[in-house]
Amino acid sequence: MSSQAPFSSYREAGDLIFFSGKIELLPDIKLLEGTIAEKTDQVMRNIKAELDKVNLTFSDVVNATIYLTDMAHYAEMNEAYGKWFDGVYPARAAVAVKELPLGAKVEIVVVAHKNN
Repeated sequence: MSSQAPFSSYREAGDLIFFSGKIELLPDIKLLEGTIAEKTDQVMRNIKAELDKVNLTFSDVVNATIYLTDMAHYAEMNEAYGKWFDGVYPARAAVAVKELPLGAKVEIVVVAHKNN
């Protein structure tokens, strides 16, 4: 049996790139301890690393879905998330979920457009 997770980090479909969800995982495969704002910043750094792999930036992100384990964290997450964009925001949804992988508190999934 393969030890690799059964999903891709991203997949291209025409001019769109669909990225797998990112959580507040640090490079040493541990979750960041801290506030929701700090966790959101780590998630966004993880997304930036994926965008960098395909020579894209946050200005190329056209859609985002945010999963929170507690909607009481929405305002704090929203403020941290918004700082990563230059005023042109992607279409977005935010939903509350019972739990996330590895006990994460926030997960963000993005779709980017290559020729934006």
